[in-house]
Amino acid sequence: MIDDLFLPGLPVEVIRSAYLNAPGDEIESGKFASPESSAALVANAFGLFLTDPASLPAIPGTLDCGWPATSIALESIVRFPWTGGRHPCLDVLIATRDALIGIESKRYEPFRTKAEAEMSDAYWRPVWGDGMKGYQRCRDSVRDASRQFARLDVAQLVKHAFALRTAVHGDWKGRRPVLFYLYAEPEHWPDGRSVSQEDRMQLKSFSELVAGDEVSFRSCSYPELLAIWRGSPNQLISAHAAAVTKRFLF
Repeated sequence: MIDDLFLPGLPVEVIRSAYLNAPGDEIESGKFASPESSAALVANAFGLFLTDPASLPAIPGTLDCGWPATSIALESIVRFPWTGGRHPCLDVLIATRDALIGIESKRYEPFRTKAEAEMSDAYWRPVWGDGMKGYQRCRDSVRDASRQFARLDVAQLVKHAFALRTAVHGDWKGRRPVLFYLYAEPEHWPDGRSVSQEDRMQLKSFSELVAGDEVSFRSCSYPELLAIWRGSPNQLISAHAAAVTKRFLF
């Protein structure tokens, strides 16, 4: 049953609609029901706040972003400054008074074998302005393999950053763009095998490469985020955080 995919009390139809209207076919294909599903984690974690964005506690490291949230969307497509081709789909898109925060959520993906990253010539168009030099260096490294990030999908992060930069010069004009990397660091696969921990040095290295760019890059782990939510004086939020923690084995 569809309700078995979600924690009690979540707006199931709102969440389901977001995934049905997004690429990936996560729910209908059965991928959402997998014990390794990243989509199930992020949907259950942030689903509580979809109908009441202002209740979402500030994401760690973003206290300067003008909270509370004014809108929250799952599986939000953010477009590049051209019409054709594929455009990025962010796991969560949060708007506050001052910022547009795009969340890329990871669970087991960093520990799986990845195909070689590819970026089309379109990403080398001179449309990113003067404030994206760090991301452009990361983009260049994908093509020339000058830097290796075994745990990070750098091509995906660069694409998301480019899309967020486009958004704040268009429909979200006036807000500061923030790309937020939220990762799980699971200790075990669902079958009990150990997982080598996420190498935070790679996050640090990437952060340093893009520091000062127009799109601010920030990150934290799910355990860190959920610990903050569990400490909320709002009993609904603290109970929700405990339920997410229990369901997803943190």
